[in-house]
Amino acid sequence: MWIAWLITPKKKLVTAIIDKSTITSKGQEHLSFNWVLNNLRFTKTHTSGYDPAHDYFGFHPLKKDKYKVLGLERFSDEQLEQLSNDCDMVYVTDTYGVYVNEWYRKRNVAERSGLVYGGMSDEDLSYLKKMKAKNKLIITEFNTIGSPTSPQVRGAFERMFGLKWSGWTCRFFNSLDTNSNKELPRWLVDIYKTNHKGKWPFKKAGIAFVKNGGEVVILEDELDLNFPVPVIKLTPAGNSLSITDNIKYPYWIDVVEPDTTVNKVLANFKLDVTERGAAILNRYGLPATIPAVTKSLAINYQFYYLSGDFCDNDIDFSSSYYKGISIFKSLLYSNDDLMERESFFWNFYKPLITTIIEEYYNNRKLKQ
Repeated sequence: MWIAWLITPKKKLVTAIIDKSTITSKGQEHLSFNWVLNNLRFTKTHTSGYDPAHDYFGFHPLKKDKYKVLGLERFSDEQLEQLSNDCDMVYVTDTYGVYVNEWYRKRNVAERSGLVYGGMSDEDLSYLKKMKAKNKLIITEFNTIGSPTSPQVRGAFERMFGLKWSGWTCRFFNSLDTNSNKELPRWLVDIYKTNHKGKWPFKKAGIAFVKNGGEVVILEDELDLNFPVPVIKLTPAGNSLSITDNIKYPYWIDVVEPDTTVNKVLANFKLDVTERGAAILNRYGLPATIPAVTKSLAINYQFYYLSGDFCDNDIDFSSSYYKGISIFKSLLYSNDDLMERESFFWNFYKPLITTIIEEYYNNRKLKQ
């Protein structure tokens, strides 16, 4: 399998990866995309592949709490124009940023703290505009325009791509018990208690909805949910992707509202709510069906918005050096664990990104 990968011809695809949230040299927040690029033998030059530790724009961790910010903010308009000429595509994997607690203190990451670096910038937006004008491939992900991005930049992005963020995000937790689940964000619990007379009555698994600016809505398993984890289901428009249907997704999700006159939805997150759960969602104007993969209807360029934190998966990058490794994917995860995201990577993310970039690459080759 390694020899088969080694003799596979390299294919040059110059990609600008924007990641403002990685805090280790592993590059966790963009590693899944690098895995796919490497496995398919896509390279940044005719000979050199992508290095997950260095080949991206954003926050670059160094030793002893040192870091470099190598984002597009340092580029002039002329440099952004040149970059848009040089690159074939751009993937915005994470703009949430890096915060004081997780970077300097290496603790209390469940608490909110001051921003070190993050948010979509004017330069990022200008670059996306130039890439769109040149009919290049644009892929964006969860929290591209969420906090801490400014309302002005967010609004400009929404108008440019026909996609509106509702202000809500949500995520599955395998336990809402504050005594047993140390990964439950403390700020989330505090916001709920502030608005509910200090009470937090939840113990089971469930889904937490969080509104930008301070509101939390909880759906608890068995009471509000028939099945606790959001499931991704393809729409009729997405059936051509040849992706496994009904894939569970237990991580962060943006609640977005695409303009269907300029976009089509290829897949949705489905929440299996009870009658009581549906009533809670209706009370807050929240949907039980959330767009998961949105694609532009435009013929001359391709834009995708992936509403989940899709690129953040705990995978072994070394496995990308084996052609056909997907044959053994069922051995690499356990479906019994509701929190695992490896099955999502193998059954949804990898085939989705593979389909998108191979189709784009082949079409560009035909036009050359």
